[in-house]
Amino acid sequence: MATPHNSAEKGMIAKTVLMPGDPLRAKFIAETFLENPVQFNTVRGMLGFTGTYKGREISVMGSGMGMPSIGIYSYELFTQYDVENIIRIGSAGSYIKDLKIYDVVFCDSAFSESSFAKMVDGYDKDVTYPSEVLKEKLQASADELGIKLHHTRVHSSDVFYNHLGEEYLDQVRAKGCGCVEMESFALFHYAKILGKNAACLLTISDSFVEDSVTTAEERQTSFTKMMEVALNAKY
Repeated sequence: MATPHNSAEKGMIAKTVLMPGDPLRAKFIAETFLENPVQFNTVRGMLGFTGTYKGREISVMGSGMGMPSIGIYSYELFTQYDVENIIRIGSAGSYIKDLKIYDVVFCDSAFSESSFAKMVDGYDKDVTYPSEVLKEKLQASADELGIKLHHTRVHSSDVFYNHLGEEYLDQVRAKGCGCVEMESFALFHYAKILGKNAACLLTISDSFVEDSVTTAEERQTSFTKMMEVALNAKY
C-alpha cells in the first residue's frame, strides 16, 4: 500500500533500487538506461521509476538531500516495499588531491557527527558501513566495465555551508575521509538494523583542494560511469 511519501503499490518497485539525491537524475537514468520504464511515484516531486536493464528488473528513485530525507525514503522502501538493495548514486566534494573531478568513489565507510543513528536506535558510534555483498558486486561490475573505483571513507555532513575553515577540514581528513556528501551514514545504518543491503557510489563534482567544479546540469546528466557500474552489477 502507499505511504505518505510514496504512491506506489506493492509489486511496483524492484528488489534493487538505485537512489540518486536528485529526482531529475532518477528520471534521466530511467529514460536513458531502462527498458520500458514505468513511473511509480510523483509525491513531493520525488520521482521513481521501474524498468529493466539487460533483462533484470530495477528501480530508480530520488532521495532528496540530507540524512533525514534519505532516511524516510530508504526506510519505507526497505520496510513497506520489500526492497533488498539500495545503492545511492550521488555527488561528492573532494577533500584530497588524489580524488579529481569525475572520479568514481566507492564508499568503504561513512563518518558523521550527526545524531541520526543515535536517535534511530541508540547507536552511539560515528561510523557506519556498506554491505559487503554489494561491495563485491559493484567492484566486479566496475572491473568488467573497466571503470576505476576509488575506495575511501566519506564524510556524511549535516551541513552544506559552514564557516569552520581549514581546521575543520583537517579534522575530518584525520578521520580518514576522502570526500564529503550528506546521506550515506543514514542509509547504511538503516540497512544494517533492518537486515538489508546498502552501498554508495559517488562522482566527484567539486573540490576543496583544487579550483574545479561541475554545473548542476552536468551533475544531473553526466555522471554516467557510476550509473553504469550500479546498473551492470549482478544483484
